Amino acid sequence: MMKSMNAVLVVLCLALMMTVPAAQAGQAVKGVVKTVKKQKKFDAHESFARLHFTDQEMDFAFALILGATMNHGCEIGEAYYAATNIKEGSAASWQDEWIKMGQRVEARGEASLAGGHRVSAREQFQRASYYYRAALISMLPDAKFKATALKSRELLKKAGTLFSPPLEYIEIPFEGTVMPGYYRKADCGAKQCKTLVMLGGGETFAEDLVFYTAPQAYDRGYNFITVDLPGQGLLPLEGKVFRADVEVPVKAVLDYVLSRPEVAPEMVAAYGISGGGGFVPRAAMHDARIKAIAMNSAVVDAYPLFASMPVATATEDIIRGWSTFKQNTVRAIAWRWGVDMHNIPGLVPANKGFDFDPAKIAVPALLIVGQGEYSNAEVKRQQKLCYDTLPGNMKKLVVTPANEGASNHCITENRSVMSLVVFDFFDEAFK
Repeated sequence: MMKSMNAVLVVLCLALMMTVPAAQAGQAVKGVVKTVKKQKKFDAHESFARLHFTDQEMDFAFALILGATMNHGCEIGEAYYAATNIKEGSAASWQDEWIKMGQRVEARGEASLAGGHRVSAREQFQRASYYYRAALISMLPDAKFKATALKSRELLKKAGTLFSPPLEYIEIPFEGTVMPGYYRKADCGAKQCKTLVMLGGGETFAEDLVFYTAPQAYDRGYNFITVDLPGQGLLPLEGKVFRADVEVPVKAVLDYVLSRPEVAPEMVAAYGISGGGGFVPRAAMHDARIKAIAMNSAVVDAYPLFASMPVATATEDIIRGWSTFKQNTVRAIAWRWGVDMHNIPGLVPANKGFDFDPAKIAVPALLIVGQGEYSNAEVKRQQKLCYDTLPGNMKKLVVTPANEGASNHCITENRSVMSLVVFDFFDEAFK
């Protein structure tokens, strides 16, 4: 979900998760690159309104962070203070400043908790968690990476205990490990409630999705669940990289969801952003327990989408000319697919098989995409293909407008408009 990831990110092989030599990768994608060579290269992390940084990757990531303000993941003054001290394009500077801000806010939280001020502590712990998460955007998978991610998780877990009902930290067993995540029960008494299963994409941590839309789900009477699928969060450290048959881990998530007594089985919705715009519909093809879906935006086939990105031809000579911030974010994405971090074009063949058939989606389906992202020819083609092929009577395509600041990939910069469109659709589907 961040910017250079974006150059890489929007979709999330079993068959092709191994390293592909750079020369071989270039040959493998030659045909598909030809089909998109006349189009403008697709940069999912393009920011359509500059906020602070001239480094576009940084500015996209900054918009993502600021977008979490309404969901208690950010404070404007704190974010801009950190930003003014970050050196343009520097991965190390970005990491240091967000970690320092996280430490300061965490200390306030601890002081509030010690004084018995639970609401104040909860607010500080949430923001501190997300600032540590923000530091990870430009961090390669080393010892510092794991420690920082665990600190973000620790603080959100601590904040979660201070909610009523709590935001629960959960672990769903899967293939010898666990998929970590978060669950919050809706406040609907003894009744069974609607449920939102929230899935992310190529750079996602479960913490991101709590700050993306969990409060909007709760306010509308939805149980909320999100998890790290293979490829997300810290799971690649255990060898669990992205896999095309995402319906397999999602089945385990649905098993857990439907084990909860407060979940209404006939009202389980799934919403996917970025690569999740392919994961969610693919899971719905295979599992009838999903009763409605939303895609932001639809990734009918990740292979041509990746081939339309700059990473399709990003040789090491080209990459060395990028800022360290962009280098790190793109290399980390390759790692999540099991691709050598010095073979970025290998991401393209690694995404073969990451697709779904819209004709097999039998439930109400929403496609939502920001106007800026929709201006890309390949994105537009895949939305049209999906919408035209969906067989159901209840389907909708919404392009959110640039003149309301709702234009970026995943519409991260306007959560109000995004959540209005998504939850109004689900509410209608479950009438």
